[in-house]
This record gives sequence, C-alpha cells and structure tokens, in this order.
Amino acid sequence: MGPPSFLMRSKSDDSFLSILSTKEEKSLLPAPVHRKPKIRVRTLLGHCLYRRVILWTAGILFLLCLALSLPGGRQRRQRLMELVDLSHQDVRSSGGEGEAPTVAKDTEGVVFVVSAGDAPQVQVQGEHMPTWLRFRHLDGFFNGLKALVPANEHIPEYPRKPGEASPFPLTLSYTGLPTPTPYISQPDYESPEYISQYHAVEKCYLDKERRIPVPNLYAYNGVVQGQPEPAMGSRNLLGLRDDVCFDRFGRYGPYGLGYSFDEGGAFVGTDTEQEGSSTVWEKTGKINYENMDWGDAQTRCYESNKKRFADPAAPTKTAAVSDQLHQRSFLRNERQKIPRTAVVIRAYVGFQWTQHNILNFRALISELALKSGGEYAVHFLLHVRNNNEAIWADPMTAQRILDENIPQEFHGLCTLWSEAQMRLYYPGKFGGSFQNPSGGDIHGVYRSAHFPLQHFAMQHPEYEYFWNWELDMRWLGNYYELFDRLSAWAKEQPRNELWERSAKYYIPSYHGSWENFTSLVHNETLNSGREATYGPVQFPGRQPLRSELRGESFMPSNCDPNDKSDTECGKGEEADLITLNPLFDTEHSGWVFSTDVTGYKRSLPLPPRRCSIITASRLSRRLLNTMHEETWRLKHTMFAEMYPATMALHHGLKAVYAPHPVYLDREWEIEAIDKAFNGGRDHTAGGHGSPFDLNNEHNHKGSSWYYNSEFAGLLWRRWLGYAQFDGRGSNGGRSGEGQLRGGKEEEERAAGTGRLCLRSMLVHPIKWEHPSELD
Repeated sequence: MGPPSFLMRSKSDDSFLSILSTKEEKSLLPAPVHRKPKIRVRTLLGHCLYRRVILWTAGILFLLCLALSLPGGRQRRQRLMELVDLSHQDVRSSGGEGEAPTVAKDTEGVVFVVSAGDAPQVQVQGEHMPTWLRFRHLDGFFNGLKALVPANEHIPEYPRKPGEASPFPLTLSYTGLPTPTPYISQPDYESPEYISQYHAVEKCYLDKERRIPVPNLYAYNGVVQGQPEPAMGSRNLLGLRDDVCFDRFGRYGPYGLGYSFDEGGAFVGTDTEQEGSSTVWEKTGKINYENMDWGDAQTRCYESNKKRFADPAAPTKTAAVSDQLHQRSFLRNERQKIPRTAVVIRAYVGFQWTQHNILNFRALISELALKSGGEYAVHFLLHVRNNNEAIWADPMTAQRILDENIPQEFHGLCTLWSEAQMRLYYPGKFGGSFQNPSGGDIHGVYRSAHFPLQHFAMQHPEYEYFWNWELDMRWLGNYYELFDRLSAWAKEQPRNELWERSAKYYIPSYHGSWENFTSLVHNETLNSGREATYGPVQFPGRQPLRSELRGESFMPSNCDPNDKSDTECGKGEEADLITLNPLFDTEHSGWVFSTDVTGYKRSLPLPPRRCSIITASRLSRRLLNTMHEETWRLKHTMFAEMYPATMALHHGLKAVYAPHPVYLDREWEIEAIDKAFNGGRDHTAGGHGSPFDLNNEHNHKGSSWYYNSEFAGLLWRRWLGYAQFDGRGSNGGRSGEGQLRGGKEEEERAAGTGRLCLRSMLVHPIKWEHPSELD
C-alpha cells in the first residue's frame, strides 16, 4: 500500500459544525493549494530574469560537459560526485520555510540534523490573515530514535527564552538503537505499603486458563533531542513522566501491531520501518488475539478482585455522607476499599472499524481494566440510529447489529441505545429553548449526548466515576497513568478560586510556575471586580434539588461557606467533573451553542453557564445524579458540552480543568499564545474574545487537541510510520500542502534518524490512520 496522495482534512463526527464555517473564517484561512504555477515559453524567452537564468544555465552545462569529455575528465567526474554526495559531507545549511530538515551522516556514524529554524519567516499575504500562519513550522517533532538523549540533556526546539540559541543543528553520536523497557504505571500491588492499606490484587489474564498474562507496553528512557515542549499544560504538574518516549511498536506491539493475521496480530505496522521492534515480544511472544473476548476477560478480572471495591453507591451521596463513611472505615482500622470507574466510549452504527482502532481499544482495556485488577471497566455505548430496530424485543436483532458494527472481540462490552429509548426514559414536554442553533431534537444525540450516559450511570450503581470518551481520541502513553494522575491531581485542588483557575489555559512559558499562575489568577479576579465562585450559585428562577430541600450540601463538611479565602477547602476531595479544556463562561463568548438552554423560564435572564469543548471528561455519580434529576424532574437540559459543567456550577460540585500537555505545530510568540487562547473577558477563555468563538476557532487548527485540529492527525500518522504532506507552503501552509515526508523509506534511510518516539500526549481528532483508508 502506498503513501496517501494528500493529507485528509480533519472532520468532526457531527456535520453541523462544518456547516457553521462562516465566510469570515474562510476568508481568514488560505485554501489548500493544489495547482502548479504555469510557466509560459514566452515568459522564459522574454526580456526578463527568466531569460538570463536559462541562458546562463545552458552555457554552464555546455562548458561542464565539454570539460568532462576532455582527457582527465574521469578524475574530474569522480571529484564532482564526491562534492554532491551528501553521505560524505557535514551538511549545515538551512533551507527555507517549506523545506524539510536536512539530515546527513558522516563516515564515522555521527548524525547531523539540520533544522530550517534559522530561515526567515514566511510573509503571508493579506492583512486579515491569522497571526499563527505567519509563524515558522517546528521540526523537532519529526526527529527519530537515533536522536534519543537522556532527559537532562534534552534541549527543546520550542519554546525558547529570549536570546536562547536553537538546539539545531544537532550533532549526535549514534552507535545503535537503545533497548526499550516495560512501562508500568500502576501501583506496586505487591509492596508492603500497598498491602497494608488495601486488599491484595489478584493478577488478571487474557485467557480463561490463566496462561497468557496481560502484556506491558514499552518505552524508551530519554527524549528525542530538539523535541518541543508543550505550549499549554504540563506533565510535571499532573505527575506524568516526561523522561521517556514511546514509539509505535512499544506502544502497540504488545497488542498486535507489527505481526501478521496468521500469527494473531493486526498486520498493520508490518509495512513500516521495524528496526529493533522484536524486543517488545521477547518475554511474551506474539500474542494471538484471534479469539479474544474482552468482555469475558474484564468480568473474570473483576470477579477475582471484587473484595477490593466499595459497595454500590446509594442513589445520592452528599459530601457529609462520604466523610462519615471514610471516617468510620478509618476508625475500624480496616483495609480501604476503592471506588470503581467506568470508561464509557461513545460508538455508533456505521462507524468503520480498522485494525488501528482495534489496537487502541485493546490497549485501553488492558492498561485500565485488566492491569488495574478491575479498578476500571470499559464499556461501548452503541447508538442505534434506526429507531425502528427492535433492539430490546428481539435478541437476534441486537446480535445482528453487533455483528455488523462492532468487532467480535468487543461484543461483551457493548450496551445498545437509541433516541427512541431516551424519549421513553425522559418523557414529557421540556418547554422551549432560548435558541436551538442546530435545529436538532431535544432527545437527539447531537444536542443531548449526556442522556444515554445519565441512563447508563443509573443502570450501573457499581461505578462511582464515569469517563466519557470518544472513538477518535488517542493517548500516546499508558492509559492508566493518564486517568490515575488526572484524578489524583484534581483531588488535591482546593475549591478557592478553582472556577477561575479552570477558566483559562495554563501556558508555562508565559505564566511560569503553577504557584505563579495561581497568584496571577487571584490578582486578575480582584481586578475584575467580580466575586470568585464558591459553592452553589443563585440566580433568578433557580430550582433546588431534593437533597437541597432536605438541607444537604455538596460542599465538604470542613469548608466554611462564608470564607472564600480558605485555601484548604476541597483538598483531598474527589472532583465531580474533570475536563480537558478550560471551563469557560459562555455568556457573550461567541460559542455557537451558548444559548442552547432548554426548560428555563424565557421571561427571565439566561442562567449562568459554563462549558468545556470536547465532551471527554470524568463525571462523578453525584454529578450524573444531579443532571438526571434536573432532566427528568425539572425538565432542564442544555447542549451536551455545556450541561455537566453548568450543573456543577449551579449546585456547588467540584469541577476542575486538568491542564494536560497540548502542542502547537509552529513557533508561536509566547505572548501571542496567551492573547489567542486567553483573550476573553478578564484574561480568560470566556466572554468576548474567547478562543471558542466561531471566528477564533481557527487558532486551534495547529494544536494537538481540539475537534478541528489538522496537526493532531498529521503528527499521529507520522508517528505510526506513514508518509504525510507536511502542511507547509508559501501562503503559510495548510493541510494537504508541502512535501511528502516521513514513511518507511525516510525512516529506513541510513542518513535519517529513524522512527518517531514521542512523549505522552493526547491527540484528537484521529479520523483515519492507515493510507488504505483513503482508497
């Protein structure tokens, strides 16, 4: 299979957002260029520069041929070949924008990597062009394993302090690929420290005979030299390791990447560069996944570890009840029982599964459910779009839908649902909406994707937390590390000015340390003249929950509701909502669905609202209970990305934006990042100037995490080993432009740096992975 002939533009699952692309945005972004400029013969022979260039070139070539044909020409030809043979030269010249980094290798094995970093910036034409199109593309993402260095020797290409030199050109001594090692993020379940506090963990296996242990993924110790740092967010802050990197075989090889169907693998990866990949199978061999049943494996794992987990939650658990239960267990000196978390993946009929998709979810289930001894469980929530399908009345119908839409190995993890079911579950008249920009039905998945998640939570009392996940998201790293560290960090965040800190992007190179960021937010809050949000908010038309009518509160018992300066309130309290983008104020933000609010009195002002774009988030049971009661009893709902955050705001639940690492593909000026992404009211991501305004969302196209990102897919496919157009061009560059870079030929080149090895990161959206998907 050959490389793709173009870089597919990223698309949202929902077509409505593409319809909303305004004339203003289209005028800001240059269309991808596919036409080659025409050069006419009349132009070449006219009185212009072209004519002089052609004539001089012809003359020089004639004299060169004449010289080589004379006696002694053989020696001269040999010398000429030596001069142009880059494999014998130390190449240090930089190309311009749109040219690839030059790589050469001398006879002693020293690899030199030359970046276009010193080239002049491209001058993009047009006074209304976005600022980010004027910045130089970064090259450090695309260096490979041959450029691996210890983390303490790593010099990032970006961001750099004023006056700080570029790490390019790199001079690297290469003596052979390093060896990756197993990467384990779970606690040491056999340690005395763990066993003294928690119940012992029974090891889980892939097969019923308990012969095939769950494999480990592999990582390389070190970082590829020159690789950029994230522009927003921080690994160190969240407790994610930043001293290792992952290549495609260490990440997915244990789950079937790189070996054939006959061996029980996924076949993909066999068509890419593979030097040293066999290391990941030395201990386990190549596992045969042909008859794998993940549902059965997950159930067996839980059953052997069920003593570890807390009993199913009561219908509503307030903060006071949680405190009492924990204190009672502590006084009895019992081993602690831990809550369980479900990872619920939104799937739908008609999704085209690929081997890469399958690899990703094998990894997710292995690392979260099986390696954790059942602490996590994975479920697919399959949307059956045809409301006439008898998915409850007829088991054969349900089985047919599974057979046609879900790989057999995942059948045991699926729950089917339909919009007709949601109309039965949430019956009655909801009342009017302030606005309905999409024109969709209130029970439709586009506006109310939270309905089936609420229903799922009500049917599964064994889980205390629920991660809402999507099919086109990828985590380059260990999934347990991601979810565990996010929840641990969010748990330690105090409620004092938490909504305000969560309302903006954290940019380490601009804000400095987290402590400095916290102080900055405090001062900005004071200067804004607005009171910090603390506990439940009051507004005209607010209706209480049943628990509030009983005098109960979601605020921790040790928090003084009148002391908003208490920096200890909320520390050690599990978050009810963890989001992966800022929790911004939608009022006057320009976000297109800001007023999609249903069931509230339209004679009153809109209620206060918060939102986090991309629905990927962790929700607690008590938040989902709150959303469920507001939906069925009070007939309230809002657009899917706005409803969970707004319910947390209204009722005083703990909501946290976790600033995970997000990359930009260009050398943005640091101040420009803050201006673009925190350019809203009071230097936040909300209000006027929000980056989520439809006219500002283009700024995310070069990021690694946003629904309209073009860079996420490009970087992911390069990491998988497939050639991609690098998105560079004379007009600033866009998807589908530039040179075809990466892929097997480039990675195998003796003068290259090998396959990519990246540190852990989230990427979204990934709409296709293998070039064959474009056929």
